[in-house]
Formats: sequence, C-alpha cells, structure tokens
Amino acid sequence: MIFVDADACPVKNEVTSIASERNEKVLFVASHNHRPGLIPEDEQWTFVDPVAEASDMYILNHIKSGDILITQDIGLASLALQKGAFVLSPNGKIYREDQMDMALQFRYWARKERERGNFGKGPKAFGNADRHHFLSSLRKILSKYDDLD
Repeated sequence: MIFVDADACPVKNEVTSIASERNEKVLFVASHNHRPGLIPEDEQWTFVDPVAEASDMYILNHIKSGDILITQDIGLASLALQKGAFVLSPNGKIYREDQMDMALQFRYWARKERERGNFGKGPKAFGNADRHHFLSSLRKILSKYDDLD
C-alpha cells in the first residue's frame, strides 16, 4: 500500500500513474480543509479533521511494515520508518532511519531560529527536476518492494 500525506503533495498525479501501472493500492490522506474539488473514481481518499497532526495520526495508525509513505513531514517520516515503512519526499529524497536524528535536529534548530525572527530563504520552488527525481526514487522503492513479495 502507498500512503500519501496529501495536504500539500505536488506529485499526486505521478503517484496515481505509477501505482496504476504497477497495480499498487494508494491511499491519499488529507484534512477536510484540503479536499480536492473532483476526485477521480480510481483514487482512494480519506479525509480527517482539520486539526494539527490529524493526517499524520491517521497514517501512523494504518501504515505497516513494507508500506510506502510519501510525505514532506520529517517527524512523520521518522515515525513511519520506525514501523518499517519505506519513506520518500515529493522531491525524491529517500529517507533512512540513520539520517533521522540529524534531520530532526536541523528541524529543531530551524524552528528556534524562526522563533528568534531569523527567517531563511525557504525551500526552492518545486520543479521538473524534482518531479523526475521523485519518479526515479518511487520506481526504485517499488522494485525493492517487489523483492519482498
């Protein structure tokens, strides 16, 4: 199963396309506030309350070892990795458990800096190179996923 933290995910179409090619099930999880206008019949969506972390909690309560998660949320990624899931970001970064301590530390430092009023430039705009890297990474994970069957 592929879980997508869908509130702000820029690669929903790519996930649907690859999953369809490979006959994989996908579940998009989003808050009611991020409900898309028209949901295609071939997509499965679950909507949760529009409170902080509701999507994350739903995903963590349903994901299991061997599942795939697509998220931009480092905290959610860290917890899903501990459950044995494969995790990647929409820009194609494949998360590994041995990287999580440092990633969480950087997130903490960045939050502290923002609290002090120091705002960086923010992330670069999502582009075609990110989209292609994502597609490559998802295919790589799915090939490993096939080996588990």
